[in-house]
Amino acid sequence: MINNDSSHVDARQLNALALAYMGDAVYDLHIRHHLIAAGRVRPNKLHRSATSFVSAYAQSTVMHALLDSGMLMDAEEAVAKRGRNAKSGTVPKNTDQNTYRYSTAFEALIGYLYFLGEKERLEKFITFAIETLERSEDE
Repeated sequence: MINNDSSHVDARQLNALALAYMGDAVYDLHIRHHLIAAGRVRPNKLHRSATSFVSAYAQSTVMHALLDSGMLMDAEEAVAKRGRNAKSGTVPKNTDQNTYRYSTAFEALIGYLYFLGEKERLEKFITFAIETLERSEDE
């Protein structure tokens, strides 16, 4: 979905918060596309639906599920841990620190895959996130 020429950015050298910054944007774009493609086009419904996927709680839930799934390669898990341990300097308003840290870990992982140009892995993890969150929504 996203066409990037990241040849001038070394994902392995970026700090975790820069990866998370990009990961947040990439994930948000994928979620918006998913919701519109699914026919959820009314603005208030779009926003509510998007929040259920992109909130710190939702992203933290996905990160825990990814860690439990065994899907992550060693380098991906290391990036997620870097994201989890990064000190952002801000205090989350609507969530606890632990949830926020795991949400940052997920965003860093997405940013890392984006900058590496690993479109297949990126799509796999975003699909996993959507399926995980939709399944938990149904429960």
